[in-house]
Amino acid sequence: MNFSRFFAVFKARNIEFFRDRSSLGWNLIFPVLMLVGLSFVFSGDGRAVYKVGVLNLAQSQSNFLATKYIGFIDYQEIALAKVKLEQHSIDLLVDFNAQQYWVNQGAPNSYLVEKIFLNEHENYQRFETQGKQIRYIDWVLPGILGMNIMFSCLFGVGYVIVRYRKNAVLKRLKATPLSALEFVSAQLFSRLFIVMFLSSVVYIGCNLFFDFYMLGSYFDLIIIAILGAFSLITLGLLVASRSKSEELIGGLLNLSSWPMMLLSGVWFSLEGAPNAVKIFAELLPLTHLVAGARKIITEGATLADISYHVSILVAMSTLFLSLGAYLFSWNTER
Repeated sequence: MNFSRFFAVFKARNIEFFRDRSSLGWNLIFPVLMLVGLSFVFSGDGRAVYKVGVLNLAQSQSNFLATKYIGFIDYQEIALAKVKLEQHSIDLLVDFNAQQYWVNQGAPNSYLVEKIFLNEHENYQRFETQGKQIRYIDWVLPGILGMNIMFSCLFGVGYVIVRYRKNAVLKRLKATPLSALEFVSAQLFSRLFIVMFLSSVVYIGCNLFFDFYMLGSYFDLIIIAILGAFSLITLGLLVASRSKSEELIGGLLNLSSWPMMLLSGVWFSLEGAPNAVKIFAELLPLTHLVAGARKIITEGATLADISYHVSILVAMSTLFLSLGAYLFSWNTER
């Protein structure tokens, strides 16, 4: 081994990296952003361990409301609150004015919170939630499929376009009769077809083993999946519209995907989360994809019932596509 040549290459690669300010800055900033975000969302001595729904919380009085490590969520509609209890979004539902409470017999947390509640209130009327029990795998299914769609859309579009641009493939395509609209449209619809095909195969295959809970229409589920996937694909196009560095695009795509994976309701409900977190989550396309799909699957909602999420996804897709097309560059030069 020639250490002189080895050191020359070693030195050159280090100089190349440190001169790439975008990649260097990203490698320094991203871990800090992740630590700050996670500490804000998940840390704190007073973070609730259990969640209790309360009908008309502002008008309720009880020593139980002062219990530490329990988050209390206000509900005005009892029907909605019962659905949340059935879906494990909350662990107990209480109506202090009527002296009644509801438990989910299939939820271990509901059993534990009930024991704590009965230490303060012994004479309350007890009810159990009705209907088919929703397993955690049924509740988390839309999040897992949505997360898979997100990674496939963002990285499948972003990395490909940047690689084409870096290798001068886009520059050569520019000299052909192929227009930017034709190229971008082909990329978008190709990825959309691939994502929907793979997601359908995964869902159908897993459904044979797990027998997923499904109350809504499969047609509505496909529509919200297409809208969500298209929104994420156009976001990937926007992120990669001008970048020429594979290292940088990797960082930017992680910056786009990690907040969505943590704050879009993929693994856990945001019921009881700080308002700032909920507001930020509303700005993420995966939030509306997961929320819309989850309501169709677990609540039997129609497209009309989730029109808010549909409208947001359409608006986001239009915005991302417009900005991506406007900023799109064929060449490696910015």
